[in-house]
Amino acid sequence: MDPHDKEPVNLVEKNPDGSFTKETLLRAVKALKKRIKLTRLDDESRLGHDAMSKGGHSGIVAVKPPTQYPAEVWQALEQKGRVRIDRNGLVELIEQPSNP
Repeated sequence: MDPHDKEPVNLVEKNPDGSFTKETLLRAVKALKKRIKLTRLDDESRLGHDAMSKGGHSGIVAVKPPTQYPAEVWQALEQKGRVRIDRNGLVELIEQPSNP
């Protein structure tokens, strides 16, 4: 079986009432976390961060959202308090308090 023969998975699913499913929102948050992580790693790996300097910590907190999810998904996540969208279209993940 060729891996290219797979049917494309529908990433954006809606409930009968028109809201996005929990799985869709979770996949979008996971994709955003991965994008932020990779962007930070890319920033920290640039030249100029060596052992004798102040260190290689990245100041990146927001990125352009993954394009496989429409803007409505990010707006729904912003209404739920999971992300913050700035006026330039960058999305920042809001850390959720963990339950003890």
